Amino acid sequence: MMPRQTACDIPPFYVMEVLERAQELTRLGRSIIHLEVGEPDFPTPEHISLAGNRAISEGETKYTHSLGLFELRKAISEHYGSQFGLDISPDRILVTSGTSPALLLLFMGLIDAGDEVIMSNPHYACYPNFVRCLGGKPVFVRTFEEERFEMSPETAASAITGRTKAVIINSPCNPTGMVMSPGVMRGIAEAAGDVPVISDEIYQGIIYEGKDHTILEYTDNAFVLNGFSKLYAMTGWRLGYLIAPPGYMRALQKMAQNFFICACGFVQRAGVAAMNGPEAPVRDMVAMYNKRRRFIVGRLRELGFGVKNDPQGAYYVLANATKFDDDSLELSRSILEEAGVAVTPGIDFGDGAEGYLRFSYANSLDNIREGMSRIEAYLEKHAV
Repeated sequence: MMPRQTACDIPPFYVMEVLERAQELTRLGRSIIHLEVGEPDFPTPEHISLAGNRAISEGETKYTHSLGLFELRKAISEHYGSQFGLDISPDRILVTSGTSPALLLLFMGLIDAGDEVIMSNPHYACYPNFVRCLGGKPVFVRTFEEERFEMSPETAASAITGRTKAVIINSPCNPTGMVMSPGVMRGIAEAAGDVPVISDEIYQGIIYEGKDHTILEYTDNAFVLNGFSKLYAMTGWRLGYLIAPPGYMRALQKMAQNFFICACGFVQRAGVAAMNGPEAPVRDMVAMYNKRRRFIVGRLRELGFGVKNDPQGAYYVLANATKFDDDSLELSRSILEEAGVAVTPGIDFGDGAEGYLRFSYANSLDNIREGMSRIEAYLEKHAV
């Protein structure tokens, strides 16, 4: 017996393969600098961890409501009210064990075989794999560095067909670090018309230039993916949420009941503490990311990588490496094996990012500095 063909055809998540090889090299005694994974190097803020521990000690280790604890959904609702002036009912919020299950449930509720989902190219690596595994067809809109890798309303509109079930956007963006302007976000919402917009806002709050926005400021015909992993350094806690139009909530809830039951109760209590707790730890993390951003962008340019636009959010730089090698996978492997620096090949994010490398600055400034020095020595060794 063999796995079904769709499972066999799914490509690797290359950043994870880089990470796993880096971990293997570490076990062999090599010193490895990690600039590949999008995982905060900061500990979860203490007040959040204490809330989770307290919930465990008080016996909150049982099933919760399938939509999530009301207290957490209310806190999320109040956040969107204070941050964006929006009235989002807690009944429109589904709490999940990370945003990936939320994305899976959403596509399960939207896509039939042959249906299309429009997305940018480059894009977050896993988007098309979700769509294909459910029998759908990803439709790619090419974006370019000269235009900040931003999908325009016109190109989004031109890709819509009778089979289009959604347009997915991501801001602040993985892998580019770009933040979608309000005008473009509004324009895409208008261009989509009756087609819902899926907005992946998981890096919301990690922003250095401009102001945060949500698609819900511009349309009610939208789904928002968000969570706690990035902003609150809670990747391993696995806590996310989906905001959906009211008409979709019952179907999403029934699927959540069947496939996931509920998110972890004591983790949700930690989420309440994150939403309602002090903001200083988050501000301190974002300020440190900003220092790292300025350093790594400058060093990459010194080394000859192409970075036309400073990243405005998240903690990534997508750097043009074609000066050195137009095969990003081979280049990333070579840098890891020879220089001991783990970076992500651009091909992970679609052929629109081939020839690029993604650098994550979710690591200490000392490690980033060492990583850049190692890459400099590697490039000097391979200079022709």
